[in-house]
Amino acid sequence: MVNRERLVNEFLELVRIDSLSYRERKMADALKAKLEGMGLSVEEDGAGAVIGGNAGNIICKIQGSTDVPSILLMAHMDTVEPGIGKNPVVEGNIIKTDGTTVLGGDDVAGIECILEAVRVLKENNLEHGDIYVVFTVAEECGLLGAKNLELKNINARYAFVMDNGGEIGEVAVRAPSQNKIDVKILGRASHAGLEPEKGVSAIQIASEAIANMKLGRIDEETTANIGIIRGGQATNIICESIDIKAEARSRNEEKLKKQTEHMKNCFERAAQKCGGEVVFNSEMLYPAFSISEDDEIITILKEASSKTRIQLRLVSTRGGSDTNIINAKGIKAVDVSVGMDKVHSQKEQISIDDMIKAVEFLIAIITSVKNVFLPL
Repeated sequence: MVNRERLVNEFLELVRIDSLSYRERKMADALKAKLEGMGLSVEEDGAGAVIGGNAGNIICKIQGSTDVPSILLMAHMDTVEPGIGKNPVVEGNIIKTDGTTVLGGDDVAGIECILEAVRVLKENNLEHGDIYVVFTVAEECGLLGAKNLELKNINARYAFVMDNGGEIGEVAVRAPSQNKIDVKILGRASHAGLEPEKGVSAIQIASEAIANMKLGRIDEETTANIGIIRGGQATNIICESIDIKAEARSRNEEKLKKQTEHMKNCFERAAQKCGGEVVFNSEMLYPAFSISEDDEIITILKEASSKTRIQLRLVSTRGGSDTNIINAKGIKAVDVSVGMDKVHSQKEQISIDDMIKAVEFLIAIITSVKNVFLPL
């Protein structure tokens, strides 16, 4: 039922569109035209204006033919850098980047799986309940499109976010919370050659703190990292201030709190020891989610697995996605693999066969809802 040639050609068309975070206008317009070309009514919300971007989330409702719970299908429109002037290369069954940019399969693969699934449903008159399709903006820079998505007109019980890697049939049902951590360390400047004793080095404070900090993999649920350190003016000046950006993640809220406090304490103790100051700020970017295996959404996935003979693998992920936000907003959501590989790199690639299997799995998910639930 999946049209291989159509899927490949449209994927290649879409990945060539420049669509960095906050600059998704061309992609949004292309997707609106494609959905309207299927005879569907499309809206764009005001998320772009709220976050300072040039496009909002694209929202579309597909009327169902049977009275079962509605579902939401999601993918995001933005890509990471380097993502300008993408030139996909087809080598047999593999579509890859030419090595100068990312491919953009994260998340054009998810978008294309949804578009092709909708076409197959319509072309074959397959029975399904109401479907909401949402393509979000600014996912890669903090899930901002999903955070600003109004759900008052999206009456869905379950959501399937097409934005995961791994083998087809792999579904993320657990993901961590992430705390974004910003630290400013304040020392005291002085001449490094003439009177170093009068200075307090912010770099020394940071070094002391980080040397005593638990980082990397803390346990099976928790990680932490110092990602960016900026500061200093010259080698002959004791560094007066530096800025640090860090993060902590955990699927356990208490462990996340404990790790964040540990990092704060390390900075504060080092500052006190060396005679400096610390300004420590922590913000939760997204909350964790965990779906029980006996939940109805898992029953839908198992039915789809049985239909397609695609092995279902329920996994935990260590990253965040729109799935975290949609769960927090009250719609039970999982993150479904579309087969993306080596994402966020200039070696990114995807298998055409995997995308076809992902579409088949998604169609089975959509049509399985009526098998799991009696008509309402």
